[in-house]
Amino acid sequence: MASHLDAVTAGGPEIPARPLVVSRTRTSRRLLLDRLASRTVVVGGIAIICAICAILFVIVGEIWPLFRPARVETAGRFSAPAPAPGQTLAVDEYRETAAVVTARGQLALVPLRDGMSAASPIALEGLGAAGVTAVGRYGADRFAVGTDDGRVVPFTLTYDVTYDAGVRRVTAKAVFEPPVLFDPGQHRPIRAVAAAAAPGGPITVAQIGPREIVMETVVEKKALIGGTRREESRRALSVPIEGEVTALQIDGRGDDLLVGTSTGQLVRYDLRDRDQPRAAETVTVGASPVSALAFLIGDRTLIVGQEDGAVSSWQVVPPETGGARRLTRVNDFAPHHAAIVAVSVSRRDKGFVTADARGTVKLHYGTSGQSLLTFGGPAALRAVSFAPKADGVLAIDANGALAQWRLDNPHPEVTLKTLFGKVWYEGYSRPEWVWQSTGGTDDFESKLSLTPLIYGTLKGTIYALLFAVPLALFAALYVSEFMHPVLKGYVKPVVELMAALPSVVLGFLAGLWLAPVVERVVPGIFMLALVEPAMILAALLLWRAVPIAVRGRLRSGSEVFLLLPVVVCGAWAALALGGLMEQQLLSGDYRGWLLSALGLTYDQRNSLVVGVAMGFAVVPIIFTIAEDALANVPPHLRAGSLALGATRWQTAVRIVLPTASPGIFSAVMIGLGRAVGETMIVLMATGNTPVMDANIFSGFRALSANVAVELPEAPEGGTLFRVLFVAAFLLFCLTFALNTAAEMIRLRLRRRYRYL
Repeated sequence: MASHLDAVTAGGPEIPARPLVVSRTRTSRRLLLDRLASRTVVVGGIAIICAICAILFVIVGEIWPLFRPARVETAGRFSAPAPAPGQTLAVDEYRETAAVVTARGQLALVPLRDGMSAASPIALEGLGAAGVTAVGRYGADRFAVGTDDGRVVPFTLTYDVTYDAGVRRVTAKAVFEPPVLFDPGQHRPIRAVAAAAAPGGPITVAQIGPREIVMETVVEKKALIGGTRREESRRALSVPIEGEVTALQIDGRGDDLLVGTSTGQLVRYDLRDRDQPRAAETVTVGASPVSALAFLIGDRTLIVGQEDGAVSSWQVVPPETGGARRLTRVNDFAPHHAAIVAVSVSRRDKGFVTADARGTVKLHYGTSGQSLLTFGGPAALRAVSFAPKADGVLAIDANGALAQWRLDNPHPEVTLKTLFGKVWYEGYSRPEWVWQSTGGTDDFESKLSLTPLIYGTLKGTIYALLFAVPLALFAALYVSEFMHPVLKGYVKPVVELMAALPSVVLGFLAGLWLAPVVERVVPGIFMLALVEPAMILAALLLWRAVPIAVRGRLRSGSEVFLLLPVVVCGAWAALALGGLMEQQLLSGDYRGWLLSALGLTYDQRNSLVVGVAMGFAVVPIIFTIAEDALANVPPHLRAGSLALGATRWQTAVRIVLPTASPGIFSAVMIGLGRAVGETMIVLMATGNTPVMDANIFSGFRALSANVAVELPEAPEGGTLFRVLFVAAFLLFCLTFALNTAAEMIRLRLRRRYRYL
């Protein structure tokens, strides 16, 4: 009001008063826009939460079938002639026709599908009036039939599939080989028989007495002139036991013959030298007699069944310290309550079924050592057969009653133990954590331990943060507290632009350029950690000796330009000293010294390279967020500290850093999350080898890189496909846990320093 009176008194124009109240229309518009923005933020936040939950739901939806228990249901009961003793039952892959070797010397064909007519039985050639006393099965559908007059008749069972008017017809055929007489003198009955189609020639072993075993080998030799010459040899094997022989089995390579005894022992014969087979070792399985033997697919794991119902698996493995191979117990499975009478193995995986004298059938898986299902009936069983597609089980009793079960067990190899625990795989000397999802043969044993991948993820993250966190935080502190504002305006945007570099480019450069460079100067890199700080410290001491009048002429923060020559000279000196040290102390080869002195191998693409490359990707993130947190510290805190006589360094360390600690911690955790989820750098710069080794000179495989590499090749809905989703779920949980913990700690630090 006084200003208006003064204006009027002075004779000037009247100045209109500015209204003190904003118009109602503008206020309503602002409130509307405020509510709209608020609702948009809320809806966006809810949408993000829903999207994350949807992703989690999809991942869990792909995972849960892995842990669904196996299911079985009765598919039918049929009647067949009385089977012979031994492995007398087979079925085609469509489960339409079952084949039973009968005691009368016939191959009975039983239709398993409604509307099918029974086919005529196939007479076993060469038997004559002899009866069948033992049957051994080997390979896919090969049989060795022992008779009561001391002969063995091998034959191969095949199934021809034809289509007549759109209807599939499965016809069983048998291809017989000439019978072999194992007891020409007394013609005693064959008690047990085992055979193998080994690469060096077929081998057949028959038991003709309580402790009498005869082995026949066939070797085909090609002459330079003429055809192939067939050489047969037969020899008796001495059995170093006190009881009787109860079971026989030969591995498919023809290397080992396993003999079960009535005293609960296993005798292993080494057959690698066909001319001089020898009893290599005898081990005790248990107190009860061994009643059944069978090799899992691949012929490396032996399944042993006993009369007390015990079931165990064994492997012939080399000791860790070297030496002769030893037969070693690997797993014990859920026991039966009656004697094991038959074992049948899957042709697709390491699964198998066991049947006992009370009619109970159990489904097991060899790799995990788990027993998955128990089913069956009250009748005593004589033989059991696992369907070729592992989707069914057939069993027959002594009277010919045949039962079929339909099996649903798509992922038997996955358990929490196989995913995270140590597993004793075939060919290994002890249980290990191993990831090897695919192999070159049908009998490959999948190794799906996620522990090496988790270890590799953490290893790569730690090495990346060891490089990135100190560099990024000290750089942020210097830029925020000491660098001149003009120079800061150039440096900070350039560092932030580093975050825009694609990780595939960084991985490409790290794998093809940086890794060879690092390999040449490894000693110099380690000398760099000693020489560079020493030279910088020496330069700073010299700088303190410079008169204050000279130092005062420079702008604050421009001392860094004087340090650049020192840093360059320090790097040159470190590399030169590293080369000299390698020549004088490490015999000119640091890789050989690492192996001989420390037992460490050097891989060109290793964790050191990944730490530098991935640190280069993480530095901009940590630097930007940490610098913003430091810059947002209230200026009055700095001014008060400086006014009280503190130096700029004391102010930065004791005032600014604690106040900005919530933001700095958030920066580190966001950088940690970036490192955990990194894919392309880890994939291209490490060799992608799933090993558990803390050696900084070895590579690793991370969860993210593993998913990126193997998911495109994994069959959809298969075990590997779903296990890769488990890896993705672990990655999701790891980043979620890290972010949650970071947010909780950040809020706690914020509450501590909120009154500053």
